[in-house]
Amino acid sequence: MRSTERSKELFKASLMHIPGGVNSPVRAFRAVGGEPFFVDRAHGSHIWDVDGNAYIDYVGTWGPAILGHAHSGIIDAIKQAADLGTSFGIPNPHEPRMAELIKELFPSIDKVRMCNSGTEACMSAIRLARGATGRDKIIKFDGCYHGHTDSLLVKAGSGALTFGHPDSAGVPKEFTQHTVVVPYNDTEAVAKALEANKEKVAGIILEPIVGNAGLILPREGFLEKLRELTREHGAMLIFDEVMTGFRVAKGGAQELYGVVPDLTCLGKIIGGGLPVGAFGGRADIMDCLAPLGPVYQAGTLSGNPLAMAAGMAALEALKSGAVHQHLEKLGARLESGMCRAASDARLDVTFQRSGSMFCAYFGKHPVHHLGDAMRCDRDLFTRYFHGMLEQGIYVAPSQFEAGFISAAHTDADIDRTIQAASKAMQTMHE
Repeated sequence: MRSTERSKELFKASLMHIPGGVNSPVRAFRAVGGEPFFVDRAHGSHIWDVDGNAYIDYVGTWGPAILGHAHSGIIDAIKQAADLGTSFGIPNPHEPRMAELIKELFPSIDKVRMCNSGTEACMSAIRLARGATGRDKIIKFDGCYHGHTDSLLVKAGSGALTFGHPDSAGVPKEFTQHTVVVPYNDTEAVAKALEANKEKVAGIILEPIVGNAGLILPREGFLEKLRELTREHGAMLIFDEVMTGFRVAKGGAQELYGVVPDLTCLGKIIGGGLPVGAFGGRADIMDCLAPLGPVYQAGTLSGNPLAMAAGMAALEALKSGAVHQHLEKLGARLESGMCRAASDARLDVTFQRSGSMFCAYFGKHPVHHLGDAMRCDRDLFTRYFHGMLEQGIYVAPSQFEAGFISAAHTDADIDRTIQAASKAMQTMHE
């Protein structure tokens, strides 16, 4: 059994000072039971908690640690930048270099504006789409998460054409009256929603690969059809690639599937582990932003030198494509082994993967939308999670979160993970 005494003490203290003891809800382990551990340090593919337990990490800071924890190139870049000052609120030389690098890797982006989180990026892209089109309504997909912005924190209504309902207390219904929610991978529902709101939809926003309901891949032709429908109806196509950007391919999901959006939201990897966000797209759209246009967006720490330096170090390491080739091999190795472990244990597990992103759903049905994901056996996942944790493997503490492999993971890490999964699943079957 793992020793958890120090983590328990810290969590008890945190509960007195922080709501739920955590600064982001999923960290509280409410979906799987038990109490969270507290991290002392991280390096490469491993993290160590305050009680001295080591884990092979498949959360990776929820995506940014694509090169592994405490990557020397990123750490050195942060140190060099910090020696010159941590923040200026004045343009610094890192900003145009970062913008140029993003444009190089994402050809759909003519101009880019930096911000401080993925939530900010999506919020700003929605405002920009509305301002540029003069329209109010937005179409989003059930199961796609775009941060905790009021108008996007919405769950589906009773049918494809109904407005969404607030998914959180504190969000007035009026704030979501312009948000239409439809099922992911359902082009017919999208077409009907556009027709029902003709010339009123500013844009469609989606995760091109859903990473916040586990991992859901677009059906063949789905993204292409969205591109066709948005052009037909004069609406913008907005890809939220905060998670998939630079992760599933150098140029994100849009490179992988060959679909060019009007606007792209980015985050996570472009900060090298520091808080960051960005949104960009066609020059004529981006020039609607202040100070050139009427759409206001600002941020004191936007483009701060630490995040820019860290992000550039990460992106430079990814430019050649060699990292993604390595990640694909590791991902295929993990997928094959996990499927074999589930089969040997006579458990129904659907393993879905794109490059270094993955999810093991406990159910035998394929998962194409949120409804499919919700049919999975969450009790089995809870037993699996704790079985892996006891063996030193840390996966996300929720059935509905994607896992991430880093370039620092080794074949030995993957094989040890498969062995742990096999043992956990055998125990679950018994």
